[in-house]
Amino acid sequence: MHTAGVTSLKTNGTFFPPLIQKNNYKTEEIQVMQNTVSKLLDTSTTSKKPGMLLGHIQSGKTRSFLGSMGLGFDNGFEVVIILTKNSNALVKQTFERVESEFTGCIEEDELAIYDIMKIPVKLRKFELKKKLVIVLKKEKKNMQRLERLLFDMYPVLTARKMLFIDDEADFASVAYDNVKDKNIIDLKVIAGQIDQIRARLENAAYLQVTATPYSLYLQPDDMNIHEHKTFQPKRPAFTELVPVHDKYVGGEMYFEKSKEEAHMASYLYHEIQEEELEILRKSDKRKVKVNHLLHGERYEGIRSALIHFIVGSKIRNIQQQKEGERLEKYAFIMHTITTKAAHQWQEEVMLHMEEQLRDAMEKEDPIFDQLIRTAYQDFARSQRKDMYFPAFDEVLSDVRDALIEEELLIEIVNSEQDVDHLLDKSGELKLRTPLNFFIGGQILDRGITIKNLIGFYYGRNPQKFQQDTVLQHSRMYGARPLADMAVTRFYTTRRIYDVMEQMHEFDTELRRAFESGANSGEVTFIQKDSDNTILPCNSNKILLSSVQMLKPGKRMLPSGFQTIAKSYLEREMKKIDKHVATMKQTAKAIHPKDDRCFLVEKEKVQELLEMIYQTYVFKEGYEWDLETYGAVMNYLSEDTDTNRKGHVWVVLRQNRNMARIRKSTGRFEDAPDTKQDELKIARNLARIIPSLILIRQNGAEEQGWRGGAFYWPVLVTPEETKTTVFAGRGVKER
Repeated sequence: MHTAGVTSLKTNGTFFPPLIQKNNYKTEEIQVMQNTVSKLLDTSTTSKKPGMLLGHIQSGKTRSFLGSMGLGFDNGFEVVIILTKNSNALVKQTFERVESEFTGCIEEDELAIYDIMKIPVKLRKFELKKKLVIVLKKEKKNMQRLERLLFDMYPVLTARKMLFIDDEADFASVAYDNVKDKNIIDLKVIAGQIDQIRARLENAAYLQVTATPYSLYLQPDDMNIHEHKTFQPKRPAFTELVPVHDKYVGGEMYFEKSKEEAHMASYLYHEIQEEELEILRKSDKRKVKVNHLLHGERYEGIRSALIHFIVGSKIRNIQQQKEGERLEKYAFIMHTITTKAAHQWQEEVMLHMEEQLRDAMEKEDPIFDQLIRTAYQDFARSQRKDMYFPAFDEVLSDVRDALIEEELLIEIVNSEQDVDHLLDKSGELKLRTPLNFFIGGQILDRGITIKNLIGFYYGRNPQKFQQDTVLQHSRMYGARPLADMAVTRFYTTRRIYDVMEQMHEFDTELRRAFESGANSGEVTFIQKDSDNTILPCNSNKILLSSVQMLKPGKRMLPSGFQTIAKSYLEREMKKIDKHVATMKQTAKAIHPKDDRCFLVEKEKVQELLEMIYQTYVFKEGYEWDLETYGAVMNYLSEDTDTNRKGHVWVVLRQNRNMARIRKSTGRFEDAPDTKQDELKIARNLARIIPSLILIRQNGAEEQGWRGGAFYWPVLVTPEETKTTVFAGRGVKER
């Protein structure tokens, strides 16, 4: 078979056909594999300019690179070095996956696969003539072992055609660090070691496999920021996009579909409180009354998580039994901190909770039925209409049986030494019982696959988030049946959820810009300086928890706030109403068909926003960053050379009665603007400068407010906005 413009490939060899038969690759998957191998053969690739397989988190990237590897073996490659993240578990998972995929070739002595830590001391010529796969984690000592293996022990290998596959390549593989007290960027040690090894090889290719396209953007080409505001990233030698299969569930479900009224995704997220995370981070029996775990408000999130997990698993088992299917085992992850002491404390709390739940059941305490019913009713809202949904008594009976038969296993997963115990034969996290509640940290960061995951309790500190790391934490992404999604729940604080949502948007927009070639493949990185000026910035200096992703037609607005007391609010609103009237009277232009739309200097709008800010009271996790909001508006209004520069369109609407909290989901309202009215108009007006939708709400008490009118602003970005990473705060110099 031949792909236009590239090397003709042999597709009927020893290695590739068995993979096609075993994995039932689709046409588009085979095309990506053929393109990848052809380009690796035709194009010079290095760790600085690699070939790239770009996929989504847990979306079949391994399947794609193993297929490419098999096709590569049939077309001249003889040695493959697979570099994994720094995790023994992931090395084991990768090793067993390769061994499983190529079982026939291994049995026929066509291929040998080695973990570099367990490679035989003296390989014979017979063994060295086979195709070889060497798996190692990216670690300094391992890279030294590889160097000795290739150049000292078996130099014959250096003349053979070799392929490096950097699996889960991200910011940690080919990356840069700020050097203390110097405004320079140094290549990390491991990347340097890879370069040194590859430079001594006669014929080697380099393929990165990643789910994080920003790993391309967060790499400086040199130490200078280019003219104006565009930061030039490195470019791969070529990029192939891994097809997304139809069962894939990712950030779109958790952060986009979740905003659709009554969609099953709108029930996924359950908010937990910061105080609860603090309680679970450090053992403190003065704060945690272990006898009150089923009643105390302070433990509501984790209690809900455990019970939802048990109830959701039993609902699925009943549905499977009804359909004549095998009963699946299910998994839950609790990932809040990396310290082993914290994990032991969390295990102690969860074991106490399980014990109290069993005691309540045995004593027929009404709290037991009440807790199970609450979870059951929550799942009833998110069920698919085409699925059988069991009666409450049936679910309650199965939950009782599960507790009596000890189907629930609460287990710590954080020891690299226990990898053999933790993983099953397929290299996935082992599900020992029907209900597996895993408490862990680092080992869960590293790409370990967890089957049938229907619950995720997440609490890592967003102030320390790195984009690549956080999305790799998102173990709830991957191939997930929709029936499982109907009983899946995601628990975190509002603050962390918002940061993860920003990161999802960051990921999506960079991917879109990269795939489509938008902005010539360039992304703008800017930062607000201390004197409120907007500067281009080094992308490595961006604190990703403060990022705003700017794109055409985006809405930005506060939510989750309450208004100040009615008596104070009325006084402030008189000033704001007067300011709005003055803005309209002195407007530079008024829309010819709607006099409620007018063009105003950005300074007057900024003054208005500051006045509105004073009328709000904020709940923790829902704070409105007015400084960044204003800086974004300022930047967007100035980013034009037309006579509209420095102005903002205001779209005014009055006498609205939006509730503070949506009845359907119990969440704070975040869409006060009507799509077919003011939002449509605002987007039409926002061609080259932003629009501000200004909605005067009546604020009635029956709607959850405090009985006084207030303004709700919605900023809409211009149609001509280029993909822009806007950082309200940067990483402080160390």
